[in-house]
Amino acid sequence: MKGKTKYVAFSTQKGGAGKSTLTVLVASCLHYSKGYKVAVVDCDYPQHSIVEMRERDLNMALNDDFYKRMAYEQFSRLDKKAYPVVESDVKEGIADAAYLLPQDDFDFIFFDLPGTMNNEDLIHTLAEMDYIISPICADRFVLESTLNYAISVKDHIMSSGKSKIRQLYLLWNLVDGREKTELYEVYEAVIRDLGLSLMKTFLPDTKRFRREQSLNRKPVFRSTLFPADRSLVRGSNLDKLVDELIELLK
Repeated sequence: MKGKTKYVAFSTQKGGAGKSTLTVLVASCLHYSKGYKVAVVDCDYPQHSIVEMRERDLNMALNDDFYKRMAYEQFSRLDKKAYPVVESDVKEGIADAAYLLPQDDFDFIFFDLPGTMNNEDLIHTLAEMDYIISPICADRFVLESTLNYAISVKDHIMSSGKSKIRQLYLLWNLVDGREKTELYEVYEAVIRDLGLSLMKTFLPDTKRFRREQSLNRKPVFRSTLFPADRSLVRGSNLDKLVDELIELLK
């Protein structure tokens, strides 16, 4: 994918929806497995969970022989460095991304954003995105909160004529496979009636999404230095999500 760098945010106003985890999983798959060049700007002050994850990942890679060898073999094979993770905030995020642009031919820059909409700087930052993906789950409170967020973005930012947003997509996350039936059909009908776009891929509720580098040296799923281990990708729908995103964000 060549041309203009695309700004993408997994964004919602509900904490715990998985936006930071999704940002890392998708960024790492695109960068380390799919051949794209990405960067991440962590604007989610004050927790900066992706910045902290990169620090944990680097510490393990520098001090544990297993991960040190794993990192060396990967970066030698790919002949590319780890993607940059920049600590920022919603006021400086776009400027920090602009500073990154001359450093490499990035295909995507992902932004991890805070949830509150009561912030003028956040609204300005959202307006600079090319694409927004909002994770939703089949919990009435979470769903209503996320739909209200998506409608606000659509009606007040995208419709203003001043934003760069090409599309906002909703993404089913934390799906219990036993529930993916009539309940979801009802919710999806509501989403269509609201004029919102829903991705085809859904992500199951599974503990593997939280598996990071650790002293037990089990296969890694969530990492800023490595893509999700292939043995764990099966059944996670992460590969399907990334393929769908590549198609949608062309």
